[in-house]
Amino acid sequence: MIKPLKAFPLLGILAILVSVSITACTKQGTDVIPSKPSDTTKPVTPPPPVADSFQLRDTGVSIITMPQPVGNMSQYLQYIPAGYNDKKTYKWPLVFFLHGVGEMGYDASILKSVGLCKVAPGKPFIVIAPQAHANWWNNDALVQFYQQIIKQYHVDTSRIYLTGLSMGGYGTWTLAISHPKWFAALVPISGGGDSSQVKVLKNVPVWDFHNADDPTVAVQNSRMMVAALKAAGGNVQYTENPTGGHDAWTKAYASADLYTWMLAQKKP
Repeated sequence: MIKPLKAFPLLGILAILVSVSITACTKQGTDVIPSKPSDTTKPVTPPPPVADSFQLRDTGVSIITMPQPVGNMSQYLQYIPAGYNDKKTYKWPLVFFLHGVGEMGYDASILKSVGLCKVAPGKPFIVIAPQAHANWWNNDALVQFYQQIIKQYHVDTSRIYLTGLSMGGYGTWTLAISHPKWFAALVPISGGGDSSQVKVLKNVPVWDFHNADDPTVAVQNSRMMVAALKAAGGNVQYTENPTGGHDAWTKAYASADLYTWMLAQKKP
């Protein structure tokens, strides 16, 4: 006769199996997903903006030797108005002056008695007049020189003006045509240029001077530039004196009206 199985041992086995199963499920269910390590890197603080630099300058007229020659230039004349060093937050108008062939060389002090430089003292603007070594202006060098100067002086870049006489009159037209957005106004005197390119200056105020009896640079050179600029819709004034030979600049730079007009011009 087969004896019947006792109930208690069977129930014990089932209880053990259920317990093991529950324990396994519990362990799986309580697995913890590791979190990402916290970022302990401190935020980077950006550097403060570079302060507007200001360099004290000798006021009045002085001659500056460049640390390195720029093209065919190694010196320039500077005129710094009285009050420049006191008004450290004021941005000054600046006039670039380009001399004629008679002033080329290696001694910029000769510029003191010529053109704008001669009458600069007392004027309410900076004058910068480079001296060329040769009888022509190197336009690429002038571009580089311009870029250096506006970084070194406290200048209102909306009130930068360009003027020149004879060879400098040609240089004025050429530099302005190559960079028409640089200047608030132009004053070419006894010069000329490429009239086919002058239309790029239609938004730049120009006051041109020439003498009708100029034996060195024919007055037709200025007439052509002025006519072409007018045809392009430019803002141009033209003063032609009947006499005076090649020197139209002495009278022009002596005119208070010229500076009143010039300083009233400002780039938008």
